[in-house]
Amino acid sequence: MSQRWAKNKRSFEEDMEPAKAAPLPNFGSVARTVTKILRLRRSAASSAGGATVAAAGSLDAIGKLKLCRDFGDYSGVLFESSGDDVLKPENEKKQQKKDSSREQEALESFVANLFASISAFKAAYAQLQVAQSSYDLDLIQSTDATIVAELRRMSELKRSYFRNQSDGIANSVLQPALAAQLQELRNLSMTYGVTTRKLEDEIELKESEIDALRAELLESDRKVRVLEAKLHPNRSLAALDALHLSGVNPTHFLTVLRYTFKAIRSFVQLMEKEMESAGWDLDAAAGSIQADVLRRGKPGHRTYAFESYVCRRMFSDFSHQSFALSVLEECSTWDRRKFFDEFTQVKSLSTNHILDGPRPSPVAQFCRAKYSSLVPPKMISAFFSDQEKRAAVSSGRDSPDSEFFAGFAEMARRVWLLHCLFFSFEAETERSIFQIRRGSRFSEVYMESVTAAEDQDCAGETAAVGFTVVPGFRVGRTLIQCKVYLIS
Repeated sequence: MSQRWAKNKRSFEEDMEPAKAAPLPNFGSVARTVTKILRLRRSAASSAGGATVAAAGSLDAIGKLKLCRDFGDYSGVLFESSGDDVLKPENEKKQQKKDSSREQEALESFVANLFASISAFKAAYAQLQVAQSSYDLDLIQSTDATIVAELRRMSELKRSYFRNQSDGIANSVLQPALAAQLQELRNLSMTYGVTTRKLEDEIELKESEIDALRAELLESDRKVRVLEAKLHPNRSLAALDALHLSGVNPTHFLTVLRYTFKAIRSFVQLMEKEMESAGWDLDAAAGSIQADVLRRGKPGHRTYAFESYVCRRMFSDFSHQSFALSVLEECSTWDRRKFFDEFTQVKSLSTNHILDGPRPSPVAQFCRAKYSSLVPPKMISAFFSDQEKRAAVSSGRDSPDSEFFAGFAEMARRVWLLHCLFFSFEAETERSIFQIRRGSRFSEVYMESVTAAEDQDCAGETAAVGFTVVPGFRVGRTLIQCKVYLIS
């Protein structure tokens, strides 16, 4: 046994001798050497049994001494307790996570600061544009300094990022990510505010241009109406644009009356056209209005019968402030100022605007009421074959797209204007409307024959009134003749 021990010792010394002269090995070679030593120890322990435990312990001690002398600093790695070897990788992982988290925070802070600087630059540039448009020198200088400062800050961020000085950036240049994001939102809000003010200024400028163009349009319309009034005195009310309540006189009333009668004639022509289209017998229709009065062989005279029918319906209860209509009861309390204001307002409005208003106006209610009185259901059924259109026309909801209703609406508007001007005269002024009974002797003072230019046979002592076509008016000391159809 002692011989085997001596043999193992010599073998161990031989194995260790090269290690003395060799340079310091790396960690892999050290591990292989330790593995070889452990094998030798196990073989010696199995052959010697329990008696060799003490010798093996001595050999182990010798091995430790040699390893410590030969491998120096590696002895701690090889022969320290295994607990430190297990904890070291975990500590390294934790340290790596901390480093990664710190780098991520630094990157987020950098990006947030970069966007904050960009938004501040945009806000300052927008403000600079506004300052230049109004040429505010102080604001231009301050915004210019802000733009330069933000450009420098972005340049510093760029240089710091490319030099990879994250710690230095976080301490000297960058602000926290949340603070940078808050600053970005403030800058965006400032940009939107500047943009909003700029758009509001543009809107005000456009509105002023629109007002100027509207004024030019009104002036052009006024000039057109003046020229039209000069060319056709009875076709327009442009001559009454500058009329005031204190200046109302019978001449103005006569002008509006002629203007109204022209619309009545236009509507009667439309009505005759619709009758012909519906296949009606116009002579029979005219005879049903004025029986045994119209002269034979004069087909044009039936128009006077239709005109008398329309005037009788439209001027019914003309002398009442409300036309004796329940829907116009409010007009019973109007004074002359209110009637004149209504005249001035309606005179400048179109028929479409009157009928399509948000709430029914007095003139719109008058139009619907007179339409129901003038146009009977039989006429509506004959003129309009479409059921929905007939219902709309019957209820007064038909739009001016219908030529027939458009003509009626314009006629009703002019009658309403005449009515308002009629009650614009002072209360003590005598105001009345009259017509001549059938069979009355013709008088040139109160009457005007509608057939005087065609037939002189009815003039003189034997002439009598067949029917009144257009009623006459008395306004103060002025008498406006009524138009009559004469019979012999």
